[in-house]
Amino acid sequence: MTDLKKVNDDLSIAGQISSKELKQLAIGGFKSVLNLRSSDENGFFHDEKQEAQIVGLEYANIPLNSQAPNQELTAEAIKAVENLSKPILIHCAGGARAGGIALIAEAIQAGLTYEQIAQKANELGINLEQPHLKQFLLEKFAARQN
Repeated sequence: MTDLKKVNDDLSIAGQISSKELKQLAIGGFKSVLNLRSSDENGFFHDEKQEAQIVGLEYANIPLNSQAPNQELTAEAIKAVENLSKPILIHCAGGARAGGIALIAEAIQAGLTYEQIAQKANELGINLEQPHLKQFLLEKFAARQN
């Protein structure tokens, strides 16, 4: 899996994965998969839940819109990250939403400052303008001057 990026020991991110890659994740020690894609997205893997469960992975699908933040779904995705067995692969079509959610989860769990979040985003190639991450940052650091 060439686009897999490790955020921390519990969280990794990637774009869309295949059935073969699900097997590789299970063999590699992953315990869960969080899919942030909507079933109506082009290229959505409709058997992913079944395939993940066959290889022994927990599975959750929280469909986040790639263009607009949704606080309820973002909160649901963070709750899934908290509750799924670790380590977790979070994925979407290209990795942007996955990176945003993983970084939010990391920021909450580790109590990261804005500067630490920005540094981690830079290291991982995550755009701070990704809608769900941007919304989180605006809420968490509302008093911060840009």
